[in-house]
Amino acid sequence: MQVNNFDDIIGQDHLASSGAPLRVLCEKGALGHSFFFGPAGCGKTSIARIIAKTLDMPFYEFNATSIKIEQLRKIFDQYKNALQKPLIFIDEVHRLAKNQQEVLLPVMENNNILVIGASTENPFFSLTSAIRSRSMLFELFAIDNEALASLLNKALTSKKLSCDDDAKEYLIASSGGDARAMLNLLEFTSNLDKHITIKNLKSLRPNALSAGSSEAGVHYDLISAMIKSIRGSDADAGVYYLARLIDGGESADFIARRLVILASEDIGNANPQALTLCTSVLTTVSKIGFPEARIPLAQAVIYLCASPKSNSAYLAINKAQQMINDGMMLSIPKNIQQKNKDYLYPHDFGGYIEQTYLEKKLDIVSLKNIGFEAKMNDWLKKIKNTN
Repeated sequence: MQVNNFDDIIGQDHLASSGAPLRVLCEKGALGHSFFFGPAGCGKTSIARIIAKTLDMPFYEFNATSIKIEQLRKIFDQYKNALQKPLIFIDEVHRLAKNQQEVLLPVMENNNILVIGASTENPFFSLTSAIRSRSMLFELFAIDNEALASLLNKALTSKKLSCDDDAKEYLIASSGGDARAMLNLLEFTSNLDKHITIKNLKSLRPNALSAGSSEAGVHYDLISAMIKSIRGSDADAGVYYLARLIDGGESADFIARRLVILASEDIGNANPQALTLCTSVLTTVSKIGFPEARIPLAQAVIYLCASPKSNSAYLAINKAQQMINDGMMLSIPKNIQQKNKDYLYPHDFGGYIEQTYLEKKLDIVSLKNIGFEAKMNDWLKKIKNTN
């Protein structure tokens, strides 16, 4: 089921459909160094291979966890005076060490090679500014159920397999947007029997992957319902939807990760202990698994429901990032740059001294008069007024 061209790519129309910017750049031979990030099995490597094929470039595939500088230099030397330049594809690119990035930089600058990286994490946070400024970033998304169903039907037809309806549903829903995981499970199960049954599927994958649920089309509604119930402080509803997710085969890790996010996004500094508890639950469930993991998960859900709610941290970081995206790149005042003698050390002045930290005043953080956040607001006022 390997893809051969952009039209074969599923679930990434914003990159692969006719007229999509990435595809147009490739077809015009104008694509520059690029980095892809998105969940596992969404097509990052496949797109890189199609780019190499479209541009008619030699394709070299590496993983940042095992790549060696000598390997790169050997390729650079091989194509030093060649008319054709190679495409260097690096998976897990966020793991590139700084010295490895420095080796790539000169050939990226001279365009002697085309560098494409991929990662399940946003790699721009780990790449040097020099590489970021010479590259483009493209995000890929988990493949939706409709696209997975289309791919599954092609695979079944291609391999002359029959499949029960509930088995199809489980193959799609339990794969959590990961096409590779779905096809792998189908392949292994077909080695047991050419007729695919849910019994055989569950014998190989008893539970859904981290982004899946055994109830097709319900996964996102269930997780959304649980989150909204917690946000609305309805403990009964929160625990009910937690039970539905567990019953549907959702992984304990996935549920715990969503609770960690909610603890910051919807409760934040109104009750800072919520994040500590949820982080502890995330560690706990990864160690003990189901069925026992259901208990700390329920504890966290109830605690979050009972906590005062504030989204001030969520709003603040969104506002700051939007300012930066809009081009507000402020210079760092000299007094707080490294080793500057004009810096005033607050501890020498009783804990606070007024000085410039931004070259212009910004209104980003707005603490609410809720829970512990109200006390934080008072602290900030008292610190400045007292001094």
